[in-house]
Amino acid sequence: MRLIDVLTPARIRVPLASRDKGGILRELLEAALEGTNGPVLEDALQAVLEREAQFPTGIGYGVAVPHGKTATLPDHKIAAGTVPDPVAYETLDGQPVRLFFLLVGPESAAGSHVKLLSRIARLVRREPFRDRLLKARSAEEFYRGVCEAEGL
Repeated sequence: MRLIDVLTPARIRVPLASRDKGGILRELLEAALEGTNGPVLEDALQAVLEREAQFPTGIGYGVAVPHGKTATLPDHKIAAGTVPDPVAYETLDGQPVRLFFLLVGPESAAGSHVKLLSRIARLVRREPFRDRLLKARSAEEFYRGVCEAEGL
């Protein structure tokens, strides 16, 4: 499974308006769920927050990949974004975060959930990829960077 199978320019925020972890998580979820409000959004947010409480999702390199699984979603949703100034976030390397990928999906699709997380982790390990996304000035430019990294 590729990121572009799930990520669209409409789900990318460059830059994110929020400047703190809680606001960024909500903003990315709203983008991922494309305007879905009410119980589905709140359930997805709760799933992400519960996962964060178990083990923070800052993977290093200035990147965080918050994620969660919930029974209220029929399929995977991904949103991504950047912030101009680093945000305090619990990370493996202790560094703040500027690049975010958020993944939510159904509890019944653990295999594809792990594959998407692995795909994100492999891509963001490459410094040129991270740099390109951080320099993107629009959602379309960010998306083109992801497409090229995936060989398209």
